[in-house]
Amino acid sequence: MVGGGAQSRDSKLVAALTAAQLYYMQDKTMEVIAQELGTSRSSVSRLLSFARESGLVDIRINSPLERLGMLEQQIRDRHRVAAHVVPMPEILSEVERLERVALTAGRLLSQFVDSNMIIGVAWGSTISAVSRGLTQKETHNTTFVQLNGAGNTQTTGVEYSSDILQRFGSAFGAQVQQFPVPAFFDDPATREAMWRERSTRRVLDLQAKMDVAVFSLGSPAAEVPSRVYVGGYLGRDDYRSLREDHAIGDVATVFFRADGSWRDIRVNARATGPGLDRLRRVPRRVCVVSGVPKLASLRAALAAGLITDVVLDEGLGRRLVED
Repeated sequence: MVGGGAQSRDSKLVAALTAAQLYYMQDKTMEVIAQELGTSRSSVSRLLSFARESGLVDIRINSPLERLGMLEQQIRDRHRVAAHVVPMPEILSEVERLERVALTAGRLLSQFVDSNMIIGVAWGSTISAVSRGLTQKETHNTTFVQLNGAGNTQTTGVEYSSDILQRFGSAFGAQVQQFPVPAFFDDPATREAMWRERSTRRVLDLQAKMDVAVFSLGSPAAEVPSRVYVGGYLGRDDYRSLREDHAIGDVATVFFRADGSWRDIRVNARATGPGLDRLRRVPRRVCVVSGVPKLASLRAALAAGLITDVVLDEGLGRRLVED
């Protein structure tokens, strides 16, 4: 009977934790939570009360008993990164997965961003969603700097990247620094010349002092297309070159292979994102990623040591720890 009581309490802790994560971290209504848990609205209300009274709810939701805590620990043990797994049922679309992961990441970033910091931000579909879910936190002497250019032959990209950056700045009362260059130069020599310009050096110097970098992973296999692959940034010759160089994904428009190598991928000679050696020197590197199609890209980024903190959905997290 004692064992049965302990098991019952553990089950209640797991249910309360799941309800609290959906309610506080993903803004789900009690009706939606009740449907996902297969219970009533009043039961969800009691679970949330229990979560508060038992201390499960704090700045972040933690419990050593629930399944996600075990999964996060497995990811930490295998890949030596802090994992933040977002619970969700298998039936969700990739768009909904992305939105839930991005919203959770937006809430978590308030723990990582503080005064007197320089934070690098990469543009893209996922980080755009993160920027819309940020919580307000007043800081001082904090700067958000754009990690890579956003222009191409069809658009300057300034409005898109600026909107993302401005949302980060507004949420934290911080300054923002845009990077008004193309995502890819036509000629590597042009990039080398531009990198010698004082106006460009100022942005690169800020990037060199980053305390935190926030980015997602690009992948040509993702169901929610990475913007760099569908936004007119790459031509037919670029795609052929990337295939020949065995590139499987990118961080801030810098491409890498499955083994984490990147230097001799030809497109990178024209890219404006930070070299991966530079990125690895940032003390905290927060990757926000969702969807099993990005598994190969995530494995490669972890192998390359590009990530210190990863926010990901439950399905992707489980695949990540499978042999």
